Amino acid sequence: MTDSGQAVGRGAGHAAWRSFRDIPDLLRLLGVRLLSQYTEGLFQAALGSAIVFNPERNATPAAIAGGLAVLLLPYSAIGPFAGALLDHWDRRKVFIVANLIRTALILLCAAVLGAGAGETAIFVVALAVGGAGRFVASGLSAALPHVVDRPQLVAMNSVTTTLGAGATALGAGTAVGLRAIFGSDDAGSGAVLGCAALVALCGAALSARFRPGVLGPDHDVNPPGVRPTALRDIGAGLAHGALAAWRAPSVTAALSGMGAHRTVFGFNTLMLLLLTRHHFTDGTLGLAGFGAVAGATAVGMFVAAVITPLSVARWGRRTTVVGALVVACLTQLTVLTLDFLVLVIAAGVLGVAGQVVKLSGDAAMQLDVPDERRGQVFSFQDALFNTTFVAAVSFAAAVVPFDGASRPLAAFGAVIYAVSVVTVLALYRRKGTPAPAGASN
Repeated sequence: MTDSGQAVGRGAGHAAWRSFRDIPDLLRLLGVRLLSQYTEGLFQAALGSAIVFNPERNATPAAIAGGLAVLLLPYSAIGPFAGALLDHWDRRKVFIVANLIRTALILLCAAVLGAGAGETAIFVVALAVGGAGRFVASGLSAALPHVVDRPQLVAMNSVTTTLGAGATALGAGTAVGLRAIFGSDDAGSGAVLGCAALVALCGAALSARFRPGVLGPDHDVNPPGVRPTALRDIGAGLAHGALAAWRAPSVTAALSGMGAHRTVFGFNTLMLLLLTRHHFTDGTLGLAGFGAVAGATAVGMFVAAVITPLSVARWGRRTTVVGALVVACLTQLTVLTLDFLVLVIAAGVLGVAGQVVKLSGDAAMQLDVPDERRGQVFSFQDALFNTTFVAAVSFAAAVVPFDGASRPLAAFGAVIYAVSVVTVLALYRRKGTPAPAGASN
């Protein structure tokens, strides 16, 4: 890297950290993100461990796939609706109401789980919890350009997104520790969910401290003489987001790279859940083994937060995304060893590569998409890639052996990464179509 590239990267990083000190709304928005994603980590780990690593239940690959689908389908089913509302309603109000609803639903899920209910009832309530969380998650990225200057977006997005991912990992780790205190049965998992509800309530309280309108949207949500159109436009949210993404080649290319990563991540997630439960050391690794892999992934995400602004400043977003996908392809080949230590290291490298692509894509959406469409594009991202993840997990459940040891599936993941490199390069060469002036929902 040249001295000028390093200077740009350092300057962006220093400016980002100064912004936390000088802009209270930015620090407050980071707080809402950390509380929201910490809640998500607590909730998902508590519910996931209750289904996969509960000695009272015998989880099959299909059951694990069903649990993962329930945790992630709200990204797909609720995302387009959240996008339409976020581009019409004061995002501050959305954060407050969504967190309050989320708190109540998590408590309901805790009661259902603690009562020893069947998986169907648990999954129904969990779907509703995830849906409420989508409104918060989709709004956080859409609101960031309202509290930070454009030149700082790449560095600041790296910092906030990666700290959020760390909060999710910390929440999951906290859930593991609380299960050791409360017990590994359904009642213990229900108690952990109760703690998650308390954190979500704190998120609602912090959201209330924003001034009305400070988080956008920029346009008048209720112009004089015009009736609110949010409900009418909810069903069109996904199409609007897809069209806005297609008009910006940088966004389309980054989304393609993220889609490939989410697909392979789905394969690897199911394989590792089964490997740590049934394959390695006669299944004694269990939740601790999967936690080690997840921890390595989280470390990789933190590394990505440091190198992404430097790489983008030095080589640009296209080279950064393509380079990350090439590294991911080569790393995925090491999964063929099915060696636990190698898998932990590979998880860390894939965490770096995947987060670099994610951060580059977020920057593209924040810089190259107009504000009146930004919420819908972020929601489209949620819908597309979590649908992709669920489809990947479902496919893996149909072909993977009971102990998760599937070298052909790991090799297929490397092929997907290789294809994505070619696809991303082709999409970056495509000419974009500017959004119509004054485009509305």
